[in-house]
Amino acid sequence: MLDLHMIQRRLEAHIKEALKRSPSVALMGPRQVGKTTIALNISETTPSVYLDLESRTDLQKVQDIEVFHRENSDKLIVLDEIQRLPEIFASLRGIIDQERRKGNRAGQFLFLGSASIDLLQQSSESLAGRIAYLELHPIDALEYTEDSLETLWVRGGFPESLLSKSDQNSLDWRHDFIKTYLERDIPQLGPRIPAETLERFWTMLAHNQGSVLNAAHLARNLDVSGVTIGRYLDLMADLLLVRRLNPWTTNVRSAIRSR
Repeated sequence: MLDLHMIQRRLEAHIKEALKRSPSVALMGPRQVGKTTIALNISETTPSVYLDLESRTDLQKVQDIEVFHRENSDKLIVLDEIQRLPEIFASLRGIIDQERRKGNRAGQFLFLGSASIDLLQQSSESLAGRIAYLELHPIDALEYTEDSLETLWVRGGFPESLLSKSDQNSLDWRHDFIKTYLERDIPQLGPRIPAETLERFWTMLAHNQGSVLNAAHLARNLDVSGVTIGRYLDLMADLLLVRRLNPWTTNVRSAIRSR
C-alpha cells in the first residue's frame, strides 16, 4: 500500500510556482483532501511558519497579524482554515503592499481553506491583484500509481480513505467524514438544515453524478421545492463538495434567428 508522502500531487509544483510570482496564494479544497500535507512539504524546502486557525493558541497568535508578520517576515506564513478569520484579509493588504515597497514581491503568505463562501469574497475584495487561487482535488488516476485502479474507484480519492488498511476502515472513514460535515461544518456556516435531509440529498447527488441535473426530480424525492434544492446545491458547492459543470451547448436556432 502506498504512503501518502509517496503520492506526488501535481498541484504542488503549481503552488511553488505561484509563490514565486505572487505575494499570497490561496489553496482551496474540501477537508482532508491533502492541503496541509502539501503545505508541510513546501515548508521542508522553504523557511516557513505554519498556523492552524482552528487551534485557539494559533488563532491567538494572529490576532495582531502585523506584529506576527514582523516577527516572521523572513518566512512563508501558512495559515490553515483561513475561512475562520476572513477579516484578516483587510490587514494583509497593507502588509503585502509594504513588503512590495521593500522589494519583496512574492512568497509571503499561503492560505489553506476548506470553504469558499466568505473566504473568496473577502480576499477578492481586499487582495485583488495580490493573490493567486488554486484548488486541490482528491487524488486522481494520474496520481495514483498502483497497477490496479479498482481501489481508487471503490474508495475515492481522499487520501485517508484511499490509503486505509482495509475497505472497511475506508468505509468507516467516509461515514465519519460525512457526519463531521453534516453535524459540525455546515451548521457553522449558518444554514438550519436537518442533517438527515442533507445526507439524503448528498447521497442522491452521488447516485446521479455525471448526469444532467434534474432539480424537480430531486425536489419530489425530498419533498421540498426546486428553489430549496438550488439552495442545498449552492451550499455543497460552496463547501467544495460538489462541482457543477455548465452544459457545453449552443442554441443554434436562436443564433440563426438573431441574424
